[in-house]
Amino acid sequence: MPSEPKRELETFPNPQPGRDYTIQMECPEFTCLCPMTGQPDFATFRVEYVPDRLCVELKSLKLYLWSYRNDGAFHEAVTNRILDDLVAAIRPRRMKIEADFNVRGGIHTVVTVTHPSP
Repeated sequence: MPSEPKRELETFPNPQPGRDYTIQMECPEFTCLCPMTGQPDFATFRVEYVPDRLCVELKSLKLYLWSYRNDGAFHEAVTNRILDDLVAAIRPRRMKIEADFNVRGGIHTVVTVTHPSP
């Protein structure tokens, strides 16, 4: 049976909770819809975090990001929501998300959000 998009993030225990190390993920197939025109927006999301007790499971992250495909969302709002959801799920020591959106209307947008806030 094929996978379906869903907003649930699954986790697993950090195998080295006593050590700071960085996990970096690049998700080059993010899509959502422009809330003004309904046209698709495409982005590469880069997630970097230092886990505490939990790590995010990658397939669940893929399905979570896929769940935005038919949602209208401003770049700034969707990037902040994804950070909030990931922080709520895994409570990392630090996290940074960079959302690099393709050009739309002649403007290239990159939104960077961090936890904790600087």
